[in-house]
Amino acid sequence: MGELIFASANRQESYKISKMLQEKKLRKIAPRIYSTNLEEEPSEIIKRNILEILGNLYEGAVLSHRSAFEFKPTATNQIFVTYSYTRKIKLPGVTINFLEGKGQVEGDNKLFGELYASSKERAFLENLQITKKTGPDSKTLSIPQIEEKLDDILRINGEDGLNSIRDKARQLSEKLDMDKEFESLNKIIGALLTTKPSRVLKSDLALSRAAGLPYDRNRIVLFEKLFTYLHNYEFKERAENNLSPNSFRNFAFFEAYFSNYIEGTEFEVSEAKEIIDTGIPMPARSGDSHDVLGTYQIVSDRNEMKLIADDENEFIKILQSRHKILLSARVDKNPGQFKERNNRAGNTFFVDYKLVRGTLIRGFEYYKALTNAFARAAYIMFLVSEVHPFEDGNGRIARVMMNAELVNKNQCKIIIPTVFRDDYLLTLKRLTNQKDPVPYAEMLTKAHKFSENLHFDNYDDLYNYLESHNAFYESNEGKLLIID
Repeated sequence: MGELIFASANRQESYKISKMLQEKKLRKIAPRIYSTNLEEEPSEIIKRNILEILGNLYEGAVLSHRSAFEFKPTATNQIFVTYSYTRKIKLPGVTINFLEGKGQVEGDNKLFGELYASSKERAFLENLQITKKTGPDSKTLSIPQIEEKLDDILRINGEDGLNSIRDKARQLSEKLDMDKEFESLNKIIGALLTTKPSRVLKSDLALSRAAGLPYDRNRIVLFEKLFTYLHNYEFKERAENNLSPNSFRNFAFFEAYFSNYIEGTEFEVSEAKEIIDTGIPMPARSGDSHDVLGTYQIVSDRNEMKLIADDENEFIKILQSRHKILLSARVDKNPGQFKERNNRAGNTFFVDYKLVRGTLIRGFEYYKALTNAFARAAYIMFLVSEVHPFEDGNGRIARVMMNAELVNKNQCKIIIPTVFRDDYLLTLKRLTNQKDPVPYAEMLTKAHKFSENLHFDNYDDLYNYLESHNAFYESNEGKLLIID
């Protein structure tokens, strides 16, 4: 027996309901609606089961307008249904807004019982109807919300996907007498495809698309989450102690070594040291050797590492310039050029290659509002890592951009030693998948605290310090030791 039971004209069923009521195995929570749930508030039960209620009590109803997209009540507990009459029915927890209109047509989807949901094309037309109400009491989504949904279709399914929506909506508009609504939809789609004027567009996302700089809306939400945390948290300043050329270069060597090790470019420390000292790559591993050399070339140059961007165009220029140096020997990886196909890591798909430039530029707006050096460093590193704008070298260039922020403000740079690699990667993944910035910021804070102690003019002294603190261990072999 389910959570809900509905009144029945069948005498036998009606008797069963009466008997269960007497035995207190059932209770009435609304007209014609009973529940076996005797504990929760009726409003909660009804909100959770509203689609089943509609399907059982209102045969042929069509979940429509904004509800055809949201499939749940609004923030003010409104749900909208096309039916044979116009009326409001208030149930505990939900107000059902019945709107007189045409019932189920070809393309609508069957849900619970005899309840249907408007097809995507029909829902777009319905949401372009004129209405006086706004916000969660309105039967329609806002124009910016509609534009964002259309942009999602364009981003995922391309121009063919959006044209398919338009073609089907054109046919539906004749059946539903929604010619005016189709004209509005046609103008929006045309503007998104840049075949019609963009002045009809309202949302920032759609305007960016029309201007040739579309961005990944979901990533921007994620960047805002990280920005908010970093902006509202106080981070300790850790002054740069590598003031001499020798100590700066020694730090830079291990910065380059560990940054490449994280990405799977694994050398013995002595091998990497010889590559850097001689400038000669290992014959059997020329590409990997050049990766280490390219990274070191950037991070050992104090003047280069002081450069940070004042605006989004300079940001793009610096990012591409450094990447060109980093992967100078990997001609097949298009050094300095944004990717031309999508990339992924396991189940994580990075930003679509068509949205890279727009997402970087839009994300940079949050960066500009940060003032603390560590906050800026943490933000810019995640921005580049999450967008993954290049075919290869994304993690390394993200960490270069992070440390440049610190050098610019005379703060010590951050090294992610091998023993700390899993902490680093797992907190990045948690921020991506769960939108939780706290472990990520705490991880970088810990790495920054450790890195503050790495200031040695003598290379051997620095190596011995790192070794004694487990820096070269794999993550499953030990833990990073930090001594204040």
